[in-house]
Amino acid sequence: MRTRPIDAVLLDMDGTILTSIKAAERVWAAWAVGRGLDVEAFLPTIHGVQSVETIRRLGLPGVDPEQEAAAITRAEIADVVGIEAIAGAAAFLAALAVDRWAIVTSAPRALALRRIEAAGLPVPPLLIAAEDVARGKPAPDCFQLAAQRLGTTADRCLVVEDSVAGVAAAESAGAMVLVVTATHHAPMDFPHPAILDYRELTLEPSDGALAIRHAARTWALRGA
Repeated sequence: MRTRPIDAVLLDMDGTILTSIKAAERVWAAWAVGRGLDVEAFLPTIHGVQSVETIRRLGLPGVDPEQEAAAITRAEIADVVGIEAIAGAAAFLAALAVDRWAIVTSAPRALALRRIEAAGLPVPPLLIAAEDVARGKPAPDCFQLAAQRLGTTADRCLVVEDSVAGVAAAESAGAMVLVVTATHHAPMDFPHPAILDYRELTLEPSDGALAIRHAARTWALRGA
């Protein structure tokens, strides 16, 4: 089994350590109805990217994407019913040294912290949120920034993601990728190892590192 040394683990939030699909889709569906959109066709487009970009891509006349995104964020902060941790996520995060992991999300900071709290997960030692980068996923900026703040480079990090945009961002940053499929409704074709949830990983100390074992690959997290 191939072992890759890594300096840090960078995790997306929605769909990766927690699921907020029910809450997010309630808020976005109400917004879409108000804008006369086809809700069923629209909802799949909201995941993995910043809210302002989702709205901007629609090109709706007379709509200010930043104002609309801010209103949606307030509604999402208010609605956290049904938000849950992905199975095994809490134990996985607890096993990581505090200076060796970060959450890297397209959500605004206030919303990210609210959802993490609602899911019963620990506040991350480092949180890179929508406000921290000029370009959101699929641009690599967020993962590059997280790696830099952890004293390393993205090519020395394992990125845990679930979305097309997030995986593309990780690939562009040169990171190793592990895909979480817990919230996927249909198979997605990624050339990376995948897990349904964190119960499929085995964690064990190994020569001063933490070995993160997957069926097809092992990553050795230094200094853990």
